[in-house]
Amino acid sequence: MNAQRLADLLAILARLFCGATLHVVDEAAPFEATQRVYIPNHSSHLDFVVLWSALPRRLRRVTRPVAARDYWQKNASRRFLSVHVYRAILIEREHVSAHANPIEQIINEMGDDSLILFPEGTRGDGDEVGAFKSGVYHLAHRKPHLQFVPVYIENLNRVLPKGEILPLPLLSSITLGLPLHLEEGESKAEFLTRLREAVIALKEKTE
Repeated sequence: MNAQRLADLLAILARLFCGATLHVVDEAAPFEATQRVYIPNHSSHLDFVVLWSALPRRLRRVTRPVAARDYWQKNASRRFLSVHVYRAILIEREHVSAHANPIEQIINEMGDDSLILFPEGTRGDGDEVGAFKSGVYHLAHRKPHLQFVPVYIENLNRVLPKGEILPLPLLSSITLGLPLHLEEGESKAEFLTRLREAVIALKEKTE
């Protein structure tokens, strides 16, 4: 089985097993053929897998998750999936410096593809949306044409709780919001706050 067929099969299995229901807010156009960055909340290692799987096939082929190198390079199966199936951009979470900047790596590797990027930087508890790191602002500043699509993923922290290996067959949901851009003259703090509030607003719609 080639990598593309395996990707399609894994997408189907992820949708079936996690029961992820996709919701789109009014007037959002999340499936346009436009380069964009999906910015979900982060509470589970399954987050990018389930979001990526929920996208239409034509968009999955041009959407790459940004993921932690230390987790996805731990064994041969994770390495194969991350590189050949998900085409992930694997970044360092430690030893980050001006000379080893993940944003530079992301810009160099993304080309014309879209991204799944977690602005919180690390997994939370699933109850609160954490503060957004500055990387997403620097990406928007360097590539101002990008659309940033807020995403709220519900319940995956219970499907695969932190510290567990085997997922539980529970229902989850994904809500996509209206795309946002970095506005002219908008400061880093203003932009990060606006993005985070957009994700929180989607969370409140699910409650």
